[in-house]
Amino acid sequence: MTDVIDRLATELQTGQLIPYLGPEMLSLCSDVQVPARPLDLATFMTAKVSVPHKIRKRLTQAAQFIENFKHRKSVVHLMNEAFASTPAPSELHLALAASGAGVWVDTWYDDTLAAALAQTRPSGDWVQIQGLSQSEHFGRWTGAYASDGSALEALPEGDSRPILYKPIGSHGPAGNYLVSDSDYVEVLTEIDIQTPIPAAVQAWRTGRNFLFIGCRFDDQLTRSFARQIMKRSSAQHWAVLPDEPTRMELRFLEEQGITRINLSLAEFATQLVAALQPAAVAA
Repeated sequence: MTDVIDRLATELQTGQLIPYLGPEMLSLCSDVQVPARPLDLATFMTAKVSVPHKIRKRLTQAAQFIENFKHRKSVVHLMNEAFASTPAPSELHLALAASGAGVWVDTWYDDTLAAALAQTRPSGDWVQIQGLSQSEHFGRWTGAYASDGSALEALPEGDSRPILYKPIGSHGPAGNYLVSDSDYVEVLTEIDIQTPIPAAVQAWRTGRNFLFIGCRFDDQLTRSFARQIMKRSSAQHWAVLPDEPTRMELRFLEEQGITRINLSLAEFATQLVAALQPAAVAA
């Protein structure tokens, strides 16, 4: 396992590896005051707005009900409230942010990785691209932002700054969220032909490897997004999966050439952070 960790550290520093983060990354942070799982977020939202009992634990359906019977603004307000706090970045967040990665994919709504980038990189050194809801931004699939949060019309051609890619949106800087059934239907209708995925991300991923951390693939949505974001990348990837994978997860790992790293997230974080220190010196 040491050889694998060392290889991942080297590839992170050389830009060959793309970190792909899920909501379980928050388990590494202290004083987390934001929902850390889809179920936690659904529970938060349905405690504020009454929804039918049968969908109270189903995030996308609960959000759709609120959108239909209240207003889209109600959904955005609840999401902004849920993720108003920014957890202090963990050592792994900080190490990934300071690495030589050219793209970070972050598939939860919190601002933790953005905070880590702000702490570890010079101002203006990175940009953020977020998925947009078609109900609010019809015809626009993504929004781009400078590291200070100011909106960009588009990334300048040839811009080489590293990219924080938030495919389902984020709390900061503008409260963009893909969370309801209709949000995902719109994106999934187009994602096979790659329309919602930024051209800069498509270009960077070509021939590169992915490292999945804090992710599970036991849901069709998470598998669909990962599969399409990985398209035309390399044939070798890794995922930290301490829990026994489900049948569908095992099929997905095999289909996508993903090697399972059977370590707890905390143990993996400790080992990778330690390996990144000498790798940074070598780079």
